Amino acid sequence: MIHVPSDKLKESLIEQGLIDAASFDELAGEASRMNQDVGDVLVSKRYITYDYLYNFLASYYGVERANLNIRGIDEKILKEIDEKFAKERRVVAFLKDSEETVCVAMEDPTDLSTIEFLEKKLSARIIPFLATQQDLALGFSMYSHELTEDFKQIIEKRINLSLQQKFDKEEEAARQIPIVEIVDNLISHATYLNASDIHIEAMQDDVMVRFRIDGILHEIISMPKQVHPAIVARVKLLASLKIDEHQKPQDGRFRFSLGQGVVDVRVSLIPTLYGEKIVMRLLTSSQRPLSLNELGLSEETERIIRDNIKKTYGIILVTGPTGSGKTTTLYSILNILNRPEVNIVTIEDPIEYNIKYINQTQINPLAGITFASGLRSILRQDPNIIMVGEIRDEETAEISVQAALTGHIVLSSIHTNDAPSTIARLLDMHIQPFLLAAVINMAIAQRLVRKICLDCIESYVPTEEEKGTLRDQLKILGLSETLVPNTMYRGKGCKACNGVGYRGRMGIYEVFEVGDEARKIISSPNFSLSQLVELNKKKGYATMFEDGVRKIALGLTTLEEVLRVARE
Repeated sequence: MIHVPSDKLKESLIEQGLIDAASFDELAGEASRMNQDVGDVLVSKRYITYDYLYNFLASYYGVERANLNIRGIDEKILKEIDEKFAKERRVVAFLKDSEETVCVAMEDPTDLSTIEFLEKKLSARIIPFLATQQDLALGFSMYSHELTEDFKQIIEKRINLSLQQKFDKEEEAARQIPIVEIVDNLISHATYLNASDIHIEAMQDDVMVRFRIDGILHEIISMPKQVHPAIVARVKLLASLKIDEHQKPQDGRFRFSLGQGVVDVRVSLIPTLYGEKIVMRLLTSSQRPLSLNELGLSEETERIIRDNIKKTYGIILVTGPTGSGKTTTLYSILNILNRPEVNIVTIEDPIEYNIKYINQTQINPLAGITFASGLRSILRQDPNIIMVGEIRDEETAEISVQAALTGHIVLSSIHTNDAPSTIARLLDMHIQPFLLAAVINMAIAQRLVRKICLDCIESYVPTEEEKGTLRDQLKILGLSETLVPNTMYRGKGCKACNGVGYRGRMGIYEVFEVGDEARKIISSPNFSLSQLVELNKKKGYATMFEDGVRKIALGLTTLEEVLRVARE
């Protein structure tokens, strides 16, 4: 985003009664320390919205907002700017106003060097407009169809070249140029499409490549079976794995340079009936932690989390299946706790975000650094706050409890189906009930749902079948049928979302706050999980499904999505 003039924004907000001077100065200091823009911090703290911020910036810099979803984009003028340049400079040409002027949406409409370059390239006067992230995403998506066709042609060409070459050793095959380019293009294209994972699967007659985008697997391309051994060898070579080992699972990682950025790639290989299957998890190390508001938390859930992280000791757990966004939530909480007066140390696998002023450690079993051994070492580093990537075993659970008992805040993740079940899981790990009751402060359960694309959203009246399905689920959970909305929303499909009707993801959540009543149940010799669940209902905490239904009514996601991830 364009730089926000802090003093002018402060003056405007105070004048409109949205904040006082002392609060603004405190948030500006927090933004500076965390290397963030004060505008982003103000939005995350709910003082203003991004819409307000962009309106302020447009007024201050004397430009109009682009609003490309309303104005539209002329594909002909769009393609006059090279895609690579457009992405590097964050610009989208959307309209040729006349023979002499071109309208360009820009993240920074004060970037005079880019304006001058475009004026020479297009032989026209450039009229800059202020672009939001959504404007730029819409413009960049219009390059995607052509890019996908180019991608397939490139892959097919490289496959043909590869099949013409013969090698005796797998390592030689892994180094041949066509195979190198096939793997590089798969990673580059997956990153472009914001995929989280690449699946390369050996079938009986061919090789299928699928990308996981917004939590859903999409078939991307099919390749001849003959290139499979060379592709597997190439990935093993990159990840420093044993190329001649085909009967055992292997895990590794490597770093892939992409333009000015870097993608960390986690690799998993397992033997299957028709050959080794590869899964590559893509992690963009430059991404910033999201605010609690951006995660999709309701105001009440956010309040509960903020109240609990103010405590001076105890354990906070985030639970859910693999890929449900647990680590992202933990980083968001860490970002709030990140202050000069506290020492925060983490032990992670892998380090997904690089946060200033936080001491982050990567586990390395080959070097003897596991969650348990790393946690022991961390306790000798005089920490105030500790984050353990995951509690996987009894030893890590026991050390985490001991750390909380000795005055530390411990954040971690664990695998259970709902928030109250975290207690049962830790008891199964032989944590003493009275110790667990003393240190556990809160558990957050979550799932990820796809968000409706805002460029093609439409409302509709749900069918009786949809209402009936929703009523059945609410009845199973003991919830009121009054939650069934009379109006629902969906995405029609457009260029911005590649026709799927969804763009991006958000969380649905439930919290379990451990108060005095819950501590008595946990420490009781007759512990019952059902008592904790009933207590949670009695306290009025929403289940994940209930949170999902509320987000359906708000037009944030669809019934199909909530049923897909949280159906009982």
